[in-house]
Amino acid sequence: MADPAEEPRAVASTRSVDIAVALLLLAFAGLMAFDNWKSGAGWASDGPKSGYFPFYLSLLLGAASLFGLVKALVDRKGAQAPFVNRDQLRRVMQVLVPTFLFCLLTQWLGIYVASLLLVAGFMRFVGGIAWWKSLVTSLVFALAMFVTFDVAFDVIMPKGPIEALLGF
Repeated sequence: MADPAEEPRAVASTRSVDIAVALLLLAFAGLMAFDNWKSGAGWASDGPKSGYFPFYLSLLLGAASLFGLVKALVDRKGAQAPFVNRDQLRRVMQVLVPTFLFCLLTQWLGIYVASLLLVAGFMRFVGGIAWWKSLVTSLVFALAMFVTFDVAFDVIMPKGPIEALLGF
């Protein structure tokens, strides 16, 4: 068995994550129940109003969230069990942060330039591949996406200033 001193330190316990998720889902269920009650959760002369089914689904979600919250509060074993350690969280963030930035950059730079930056960044920083290989590969990928979607299939994709300068 591994020495506890050598195990990576947990960032969060399973119990704390269970409680946080249950509270977030409970708040979401409450918001949805309130909104659907306002829009009509009853019956009209021609059948259920628009909020009928979503209202009852939000009640079901709220009940499940309460069950999960009570279960997490009662379970003391989850307080000791690690949900994620620092190394695992670092690896998740290596994907989450660039993906979030990709979504933001797509709005201003267009999908092709943002994809080029995302692929090159992943190849260089996560994969440790040389810059020139990362840039060449990501450029070929972005050009292949452009030819496939814009030229071959004529799909409207988010474009940025570079595409505008080139007349697309």
